[in-house]
Amino acid sequence: MPVSLLWAVDVRGRVYRLSTGGQQWEQCHDTKLEFKRVTAATQCCWGIACDHNIYLNVHASDLSIRYQEETYENQRWNPVDGFSERLLPSDRWQWSDVAGLVHQPLDSFDLPSSGWEWEADWYADENFEAEPTEKGGWTYAMDFPATYTKDKKWNSCVRRRRWLRYRRYKARDSWAKIPSAQSALPDPVSDISCGGWEISEEPRGRLSLWAVSLQGKVWYREGIQHHNPEGSSWTEVPVPGEVVQISCGPGELVWAVLWEGQLVVREGIGRDCPSGGSWIGGHWVVVGVNVVWAVTKDNKVWFRRGVNSHNPCGTGWIGMVGEMIMVNVGLNDQVWALGSAERGLYQRQGVTASELSGKAWRALSAPRDSERSHSSASTSSLHSAGCFFTGEVRGQSAASDADSDIERERAASGGSPVPATSDAHVGDPGHAPDPEEDGQPGQSRGPLWSNVDLEETQSQPDPVVEGAPGWAGPDRADTCSLSSVVTYSLALEEEPYGEDGPPMWAWVSGGGCAHVLSFPWTALVQSVQSMSLSISPGQTAAWHQQILEQLGQRSKREMENFKHYEQAVEQSVWVKKGTMQWWRDWKPHKWVDVRFALEQFSGPDGNKDGILFLYYNFNEEKKYLHAFVNEVTIFVPVLNDAKHTFAIYTAERTKQRWPIRLAASTELEMHDWLALLSVSCCDSRGIQGPPSKQAIWSVTCRGDIFVSEPSPALEALPYPTPCEQMFWRQVGGHLRLVEGNSVGVVWGIGYDHTAWVHTGGYGGGIFQGLASSTDNIHTQTDVKSVYIYENQRWNPVSGYTNRGLPTDRYMWSDASGLHECTKTHTTTPSPHWTWVSDWAVDYGVSEGTDREGWQYAADFPASYHGYKTLKDFVRRRRWARKCKLTTTGPWQEVPPIALSDVSILPCAAQSSVEVVPLWAISNKGDVLCRLGVTTLTPAGSSWLHVGTDQAFKSVSIGGASQVWAIARDGSVFFRGSVSTCNPAGECWYHIPSPPKQKLKQVSVGRTSICAVDENGNLWYRKDVTPSYPQGSSWEHISDNVRKVSVGPLDQVWIIADKVQGSHGLSCGTVCHRLGVQPLDPKGQSWDYGIGGGWDHVSIRGNSMDPPRICLPSLTDQSVPARGVPHPAQDPEGANGSAGGC
Repeated sequence: MPVSLLWAVDVRGRVYRLSTGGQQWEQCHDTKLEFKRVTAATQCCWGIACDHNIYLNVHASDLSIRYQEETYENQRWNPVDGFSERLLPSDRWQWSDVAGLVHQPLDSFDLPSSGWEWEADWYADENFEAEPTEKGGWTYAMDFPATYTKDKKWNSCVRRRRWLRYRRYKARDSWAKIPSAQSALPDPVSDISCGGWEISEEPRGRLSLWAVSLQGKVWYREGIQHHNPEGSSWTEVPVPGEVVQISCGPGELVWAVLWEGQLVVREGIGRDCPSGGSWIGGHWVVVGVNVVWAVTKDNKVWFRRGVNSHNPCGTGWIGMVGEMIMVNVGLNDQVWALGSAERGLYQRQGVTASELSGKAWRALSAPRDSERSHSSASTSSLHSAGCFFTGEVRGQSAASDADSDIERERAASGGSPVPATSDAHVGDPGHAPDPEEDGQPGQSRGPLWSNVDLEETQSQPDPVVEGAPGWAGPDRADTCSLSSVVTYSLALEEEPYGEDGPPMWAWVSGGGCAHVLSFPWTALVQSVQSMSLSISPGQTAAWHQQILEQLGQRSKREMENFKHYEQAVEQSVWVKKGTMQWWRDWKPHKWVDVRFALEQFSGPDGNKDGILFLYYNFNEEKKYLHAFVNEVTIFVPVLNDAKHTFAIYTAERTKQRWPIRLAASTELEMHDWLALLSVSCCDSRGIQGPPSKQAIWSVTCRGDIFVSEPSPALEALPYPTPCEQMFWRQVGGHLRLVEGNSVGVVWGIGYDHTAWVHTGGYGGGIFQGLASSTDNIHTQTDVKSVYIYENQRWNPVSGYTNRGLPTDRYMWSDASGLHECTKTHTTTPSPHWTWVSDWAVDYGVSEGTDREGWQYAADFPASYHGYKTLKDFVRRRRWARKCKLTTTGPWQEVPPIALSDVSILPCAAQSSVEVVPLWAISNKGDVLCRLGVTTLTPAGSSWLHVGTDQAFKSVSIGGASQVWAIARDGSVFFRGSVSTCNPAGECWYHIPSPPKQKLKQVSVGRTSICAVDENGNLWYRKDVTPSYPQGSSWEHISDNVRKVSVGPLDQVWIIADKVQGSHGLSCGTVCHRLGVQPLDPKGQSWDYGIGGGWDHVSIRGNSMDPPRICLPSLTDQSVPARGVPHPAQDPEGANGSAGGC
């Protein structure tokens, strides 16, 4: 799991942070400022210093924060001077924005604060719509404004060019002051709260920051994004009274405490209005994803039940055990608090999605970095080993002890979180309980809602309350003051606080802490870490390898003494039977109940084999199908909304695209059969252990990972091994793509853009016990979005409605419009997935949308655009809902940057490369180079950012460190001067794209470069030589291609969109290009392999040199003709469609 941070401020105003992967509190030593409070997010932390100014601390990262400034230079042609700066009075400015309305000369751009610096000077952009322009970057048009082209024509009277300059944010891991001139806050700030990063469909990296001034006004910070972490300006938000404290959750929840102790809730928060629309009355509060916690004036803790985005006010209050001066809610609704007596730090234990209120408070103890050097010898070894959790909250009153017993009984019973006694009662902000209700006249049970008073003295009398929590009478307003929000006091003279004493905290913020239940800060873990600090990952891997070799040698020595014994059992047979449903091969096609059996037997030599039997009835006659286990090429799960289906392929059925399809009654039964059948096939073929370094990786549209061990004859000329004979076995995990090379470095990327590295293990997922390794299997999570489309047609009476023509698609459908998909009936991809969000409009469609998410077109189906014209009679918008999968596999997460593409240098079979070059594209489009990648440390050490002028989407590195990349606009670039000494290269060279095509993916082999465009065409780059690595032009190879992978021997494999089978078209098929050789690098024809339903294939690990086959002479009668292997069939010919249709 990625490392995250817990932030805290002690009573002296010093800021500390505790890493989930560390052992102690680390003080921020970069400033002498004293802080009052902080509020944290995953990527940054905001704080209020004693000077009442706001400061920002952005976490250091390998990925720099860059912002692109742009302006346009405009010129007009005249007969005397040609193109010049002399414009007509009605023209735009000489230097302007893209619309020509704002005057933007080069010298008008200033750095927004001292935290920024310029990367370089201004330069002209010589890229226009994925094509290189002439020298100087000019584009031409007939007039302003008009459609610009990169070519100058006879009627081109105006021209313009874009100037670019990048600024980089340099204030990382340090407190940077938000400039007052930029802030424009009229008075000092007393409270801040950040959140809003999980607002539905909000762009990634956007934050919401709320502030409260000393005068009780609320301000919202505009423009906080990934490329602008400081934001742009403050906007005042009207409030119904004077506010003393505010809390913002990760989503749409914002609560505030008024001066009188009442609570108000912000409504209308969304993607288009992150600051909300109005306040509604509700009843110290903190807000999470689906929770609200509050602290009253007497330090009692309350939990608000029934809170969600649809009901931000909740339904009622629940009293919690313990007395705290403040609480804070972090990620995943985890709760942190500071004790009222000793100001210790506590975490709420047992907080889960089903029990958001948790079970008990537990103290969190961790040493500070200043304490490590002078800790006494008498300190417990558990304390010195690191941080750990201690017992329950101590020092409570007798009533609190009684409450603790009540809370433990409630947690043990697993019942309702509503307490059963009056000490932990349910309050109502709008209802004042009767003082005589519990038989104690004159006593009120409702504590006063107000701000947490950090300067409250011991002699302050208990408040007199007239109402329930959240209510305060007018005569009690004088008990609060503006100084109550300052985080000082505590009578330091009476209780001296030394460097060696326990920390006394004044504030805590868990907004950047991503752990779900609790930190892995235990005494055992930390003691092990403290003993193994000097052991590197490379040494650990070498140590494991040495132990395995020694165990293997000992096993061989012990078995030598028993060779002369006869086998006790010459042959063993066992059978597993079950009932399933089978999709009948002939008409009428339907599901038929069958009996399924696996008969496996082992011979005296230990070899295993088996037979699959499928018994069915046809015309009241019993019949059966059978398949030998050693002839099966793959067992693969199949997407089916109604049944738990998997397919069985043999070589012949792979060729026909018509597998045996079976359906189990439950998904667990299907997984049991798949695991058993896969292990049986591996045993019959003698395949055990992890995949080899030469393995071929592939991924299905379900995210299932498969691997095939290539034979040396797979690339043999002229008769290679046919693809349909390849055996594929499943590997645990769930990924979107996998890339590797021949030295064993394998990386994968999930649907949520998380990067994973292969640990060298095998199994996981559906494989358990002996079918899976134990030490290299980790928990893996993945999140993906399920999409449905809302379709509407325009009519003259009511405009756009959901009443379509009889020939129209469903008004709620999938992308094709052929299947009806409604919000109610759309389910997760499988029962293993769980919903983690509600349905929301998706604004991230590539063609663009309007403000409501609609796309318009003339008819269904057509080319959609994000704006309405007079000819648009239909429209659609995409709805998305996220679901999450948790599984296991031999994969380890590589934090913290999310990736969209990755490429590893394809090495030769006997390569001696020490550091493996690895390039990647982040989900924001940044190009990255991974440093420190070796066979012993495949995860590498750090990222090196490679500067670009625009966002990229595909990258590939090949032989001689050739790096090619494709931008999001379809333009192609080559990176020059990449070497071992200079892993990031020097500069980008713009390569012209194929005519009228935009490329989407590129793959580079040893000498060959292939690319796929957005229309499914496969292109080959001609004339690539060491002296001219850019090549000369693109040559078309085939169409109907989805993805391409070029290997270290320049072999070409693709995923074909449509391949003709015996019963129809098969989408997503693995295909191999035949006839690829140095004199003919484009190859001759396609050989079709496993399919359909495949999304990705990687051949970049197969560097096995093919054997040389000597062809017999046609006149030599001594050589039998049957000794010549049969060539693979080619149904299409040389450069036809990859799909054969």
